[in-house]
Amino acid sequence: MQVYKVAVIGCGRIAGHNCRAILGTDGLELVAVCDLEIEKANVYGDEFGIKAFSNYHTMLTEITDIDIVAIITPSGMHFEHSMDVLKKYNKHIIVEKPTFMKPSQLNEAYSTSEKLGLKIFPIFQNRHNRAVQRVKKAITQDELGEIRVIGVRVRWCRPQRYYDMAEWRGTLSHDGGALTNQGIHHVDLLRYLGGEIIKVNATMRTLGVNIEAEDTVVSSFTYNNKAVGTLEVTTAARPDDFEASISIVGSKGLAQIGGIAVNELQIFTPEPESCEKYSEDFSDCVYGDGHKLLYKDIFHSMASDTPYTVSQNDCLQSIRLLHAFYRSDEKNDWQEVSEDGESLCLGKENIEISNLYRTIK
Repeated sequence: MQVYKVAVIGCGRIAGHNCRAILGTDGLELVAVCDLEIEKANVYGDEFGIKAFSNYHTMLTEITDIDIVAIITPSGMHFEHSMDVLKKYNKHIIVEKPTFMKPSQLNEAYSTSEKLGLKIFPIFQNRHNRAVQRVKKAITQDELGEIRVIGVRVRWCRPQRYYDMAEWRGTLSHDGGALTNQGIHHVDLLRYLGGEIIKVNATMRTLGVNIEAEDTVVSSFTYNNKAVGTLEVTTAARPDDFEASISIVGSKGLAQIGGIAVNELQIFTPEPESCEKYSEDFSDCVYGDGHKLLYKDIFHSMASDTPYTVSQNDCLQSIRLLHAFYRSDEKNDWQEVSEDGESLCLGKENIEISNLYRTIK
């Protein structure tokens, strides 16, 4: 069996989860981790018995046979780090959510990877949740009938101390707020389950903390098949995380996926007994098991050159939808998702913050 060597750049909260998923995937070998704060890299280096670095240029120069690099750095640095790895070191890349901050960055990265014969693997792990897959099947097989209404509710708690953990958190340049950071998976699921959204109307507020970006957004939107939807995402809930749900009203029935991270099939009228079978316990880890399945997809795409489960256009449309929500709030009006325009604020350049997370060769 072909074995692909993987290195990780960025050793924050979710890096360990990615590392364990890599280690648990046949055909992938975790060989190195890197973080500007070497202490963070050493934690995973010691845990997994691999080399730890504070400079990814040094890592990629010393370990020349790395095949794939996972970019798990602050969101606003994904583009710079990805382009560095693609152009300077000719490596395939895995990019954590929200992949890139702007559609134009995504297009440029994919254009570069195509010219170099390299692959980009975006991470949207909640697609693999068992409840999500059961509802996806139900939609595909017409068990729910014609989709009429889709609703999202994310009610999580992120107090000021969460945003004070790092300079990039809560900034429009490098993080975005509740929608870009916590709600991006639901933005993606709106499309994955319901199809393409054509226009949105959104209002954003910052209610519970002192940050540049929003901690609350409410929106209504319309699909291309005349279905309508609502979205409520907040990190201003107190004192804890309460739910992250998506519900679908169809002409034949209702499906509701809830729990802490769309991990429980709570209502499924076509087959009520499926609720227990397709629910998962995420109490030990809110990230669930989706990363493990995505890394299997990554191996199969590498080994057999089959298309990855999240295509370039698929990822692009989710990021364009994300920007449509922000544009709607900025312009206080409905916005067409198909427009090429980007948010005036989300992903805007901030050199001062970038310099904090930039790696000099």
